[in-house]
Amino acid sequence: MSSLPPGSRRPTVVLVPGFSQTATSWRGVGRVLEESCDVVALDVPAHDTFAATATALGNAGGRAVYAGYSMGGRLALRLALDRPDLVSALVLVSSTAGIADKAARRERIASDEALAESVERDGVGAFLERWLDQRLFETLPREAAMLDDRRRGNTVRRLAHQLRELGPGAQEPLWDRLAELAMPVLLIAGGYDRAYSETAQRMATAIGSNAEVAILPRTGHAVHLEQPKELAQLLTSWAGAVGPVE
Repeated sequence: MSSLPPGSRRPTVVLVPGFSQTATSWRGVGRVLEESCDVVALDVPAHDTFAATATALGNAGGRAVYAGYSMGGRLALRLALDRPDLVSALVLVSSTAGIADKAARRERIASDEALAESVERDGVGAFLERWLDQRLFETLPREAAMLDDRRRGNTVRRLAHQLRELGPGAQEPLWDRLAELAMPVLLIAGGYDRAYSETAQRMATAIGSNAEVAILPRTGHAVHLEQPKELAQLLTSWAGAVGPVE
């Protein structure tokens, strides 16, 4: 049942997945969200730079509310800053504005390069098993991690590219530009994910009064996989309040 009043126009929401994920990672969220919104779930292009990838997503999605998870959130943020005409509102789930400290960026680039080399050495399946064994995903049930979908949707080249070109170390940090965001912004994190909950609060402060923070309790980093219904209901309510795309 739609939560919008009769005669209201439906918001369009474009969903952007995180590292190693495909558009189908949003399936659980989309099933609920599509009752009230027009939903477009995108795959991340495979061969562009960070900035060019953000632009390509905007070209594919058109003007809409953009919601991105983790890597997808960083890309949606770059799109909102570069092409605000395409982003009527922005939702960042378990995401960040990048790494501001130069030394920390260099360390992350080196770490991601080592991961890319491990993909090239060991293959997609072995890499994904190790990736999901991280403490970051300790609250994500393995049956909800969509491992088979990740295996089918990835190649060695695709994963290595995302690590080298789309990682938080490779991207230009955007902290100094956050105050440029004039559209409504919703920052979401899981209550168990302390680091990203704190990041969401810091980003909201930097953005200003048009930013809101929502922390979902009993949830870790992969909010859209751990609590898809709850996240969808939050997005439905917020997108309805923001209004249709003009």
